[in-house]
Amino acid sequence: MIQWPRWIPVVARLASVFLLSACGRDGAAPTDPDDVTQWSGDPAAFRWNLPAGVSAPVVPRDNPMSDAKVELGRRLFYDTRLSVNGAFSCASCHRQEFAFADAKNLSVGATGEVHPRNSIGLSNAAYQLSFGWAAPSTNSFELHALIPMFGDAPIEMGLKGRESQVVSDLQGVALYRQLFAVAYAGESSPIRIENVVRSIAAFQRTILSFNAPIDRYRRGDAAALSAAAVRGMALFESRGCTQCHAGADFTLATVPGRAAEAFANTGLYNIGGTGTYPARNRGLMEVTGSAMDMGRMKIPSLRNVALTFPYGHDGSVGSLDAMLENYARGGRLMQTGPNAGDGRDNPYKDSRLRAFALPPGDKADLLAFLQALTDSAFVTNTTLANPWR
Repeated sequence: MIQWPRWIPVVARLASVFLLSACGRDGAAPTDPDDVTQWSGDPAAFRWNLPAGVSAPVVPRDNPMSDAKVELGRRLFYDTRLSVNGAFSCASCHRQEFAFADAKNLSVGATGEVHPRNSIGLSNAAYQLSFGWAAPSTNSFELHALIPMFGDAPIEMGLKGRESQVVSDLQGVALYRQLFAVAYAGESSPIRIENVVRSIAAFQRTILSFNAPIDRYRRGDAAALSAAAVRGMALFESRGCTQCHAGADFTLATVPGRAAEAFANTGLYNIGGTGTYPARNRGLMEVTGSAMDMGRMKIPSLRNVALTFPYGHDGSVGSLDAMLENYARGGRLMQTGPNAGDGRDNPYKDSRLRAFALPPGDKADLLAFLQALTDSAFVTNTTLANPWR
């Protein structure tokens, strides 16, 4: 059974009607909920479509995969019924064309509240050992889904206190009545919040990307990478980038046994020379209370990194070029403003981050390598796309 956090109990319904946020147009319910084709497929079957040598993600025992559950989860992922104002979906902050990030500095919730952090891309997130920028104990899609759906600091989907209304809305859709009944056969009342969460999690486990040029190169296609990208890959390894961006997904967050190393303070801030990060963005320190965890955020995957701009946990770095410059100098320099300080001198900065020379040619090669992590088939894969369109 899913263990629901104590902050989920039903509270008074939100009564206000909120304006559509700029990113709320991307997930949409059909105009006529019943005017959709009936789903026809094998309800129990599920086959991972993975390259040779790639293992399937770990799946919780109480949420086995099935075609019906994945299709149900895909529709829920893109459905604006799962928001307080009916204009916002999971896909509003996780857009396929941006590798399921959202191309915003900071994500915006259904009520217009700005999230303090940048949306993380979902490429191969099924292999990650923790979810979110600084939530080491949130170790499954099922647990993580509760935060955007029911959390109120900040409000994202705004569903806290609206559980009954959500269930009622879904019960009114013929296709949902069919899919829930098939995906959760044997349950007398399958349309319930717990199964909504499980279905979305099942779909998210299929958001997989294994066809970038780097993947084809690793599978033996020497022509998949340009000469510049090959040089960039050598630089990526020799400059120590793999100390943090390791493994098949270029993050320690997917490497078993190295979870403690999957968080780092990269010297993005050093306010007033004190080592401090901006309020609401102090990383693991907000969880542990330890000063040594100031600014420690999860090391993101670099898969499709050219599409998941802007960069940093708060989207404050606008380009890969700028991010490389920050790493090369050993931390970001902010000369003016309320967050002024030299991140290179942050006393809590991770020891793995050391300054290195980055002449223009080397930078160009590194950028060519990072571009080679883009999987164009992934961002156009129709099985991951909005089914309501």
